[in-house]
Amino acid sequence: MSKSAKGAAAAKLVQDATSAPGVYVFAQLLDQQNVRELQNIPNHRGSYDLLEIFAHGTYQDYKTNTAALPPLNTAQLTKLKYLSLASMATQSRILGYGQLLSALDISSIRELEDLIIDAIYQDIVRGKLDQKEQQFEVEFTMGRDLQMSQLPSLLEELRQWQASSSMFLTYSLLTCSCRSQRTAGVIAALDKKIEGVMQQEKNAKLSLEQHEAQREAMIQEIQAKSKKGRAEKDAAEDTMELDDMPNSGGSTLGSLLGFGNKRNKPPSTGPGGMFRKRTRA
Repeated sequence: MSKSAKGAAAAKLVQDATSAPGVYVFAQLLDQQNVRELQNIPNHRGSYDLLEIFAHGTYQDYKTNTAALPPLNTAQLTKLKYLSLASMATQSRILGYGQLLSALDISSIRELEDLIIDAIYQDIVRGKLDQKEQQFEVEFTMGRDLQMSQLPSLLEELRQWQASSSMFLTYSLLTCSCRSQRTAGVIAALDKKIEGVMQQEKNAKLSLEQHEAQREAMIQEIQAKSKKGRAEKDAAEDTMELDDMPNSGGSTLGSLLGFGNKRNKPPSTGPGGMFRKRTRA
């Protein structure tokens, strides 16, 4: 239907598209032959120019050419201010309230903040309202239709982006390579350290085993010497007991049989002896 509309119907189509909620891209409509023909119809040339402003321009562009353009209804006015905000957000990340109030022809900060909040809900822009600093911090903005005159500058920006991206990629690769080398070096040093610790543990275990073997051998040697000493002592004590047994000169067997030497009797005290019996007078 949009392709078959001519003259006034095509102008009405422009009016509907610029008023419809959620429609913010108009390049496809501008490219239609019946819409381009509006440029050659004096009564509808303003509709085509208005569509171009919604596609590429701002609210200030509309104010500059108000006399040659159709009047805006409330929906069109709000949408054009949304689109103007998106264009400003592509040029600067920080937008002061004063700058926005002037560019969007808004009289109060409350009205401006309401417009920005509505644009955020429409996903036209994203950012933070800083009431203390009186500014809007842009985090994201939607893309708008491009004019043919904007293509050379866009291509130049893309070339610059490609060059900077290539440099960044090269730097990143070199950095990753250096980090990989450093990481490999650190890992090798850690492996060597771990190997050294394991070798020290192995040597300590071997030394402990040798020490235990020496200690066991010493204990066995001490026990053997102690046993030998006790045996020699017992043998010596047995010999001393045999030497201390009574013996009257005869053999042990003779003593047992009664053939041993008898003890000498004490001198006789009889009449022929040395001691005489004393008589009374």
